Amino acid sequence: MGLVYANIELINPKEKTLQPMKVNALVDTGAITLCIPEHVVIQLKLEKLEQREVTTADSKKRLVDYVGPIQVRFGNRNCFTGALVLGDSVLLGAVPLEDMDLVISPRSQTIMVNPESPNIPTALVKNIR
Repeated sequence: MGLVYANIELINPKEKTLQPMKVNALVDTGAITLCIPEHVVIQLKLEKLEQREVTTADSKKRLVDYVGPIQVRFGNRNCFTGALVLGDSVLLGAVPLEDMDLVISPRSQTIMVNPESPNIPTALVKNIR
């Protein structure tokens, strides 16, 4: 399977006057979180919450800013999350994908709303009694 990209919208829910940013994000199930470049932080006026240590694909560790909150929208799905400030393009990791109940179509190399739950996102949770 090749690289998978998705057109998503990024929104600062605290700044209602700002327009959503439409971006083409690399979908990476090997990454956990949303990663965004510095220019997205500036455009959306996102607040720095803390610093986090990350390990990149080349096994190097470094400190990066963690910003948020940020709303991610794809089709009829959305989620709220934080983002690591890293790289020069947007990377959509496994947690926001799961939160929005999106699946990867290897054949078309795209993401799509889970066809088993087209109207409302589903989630697997522990049965609490």
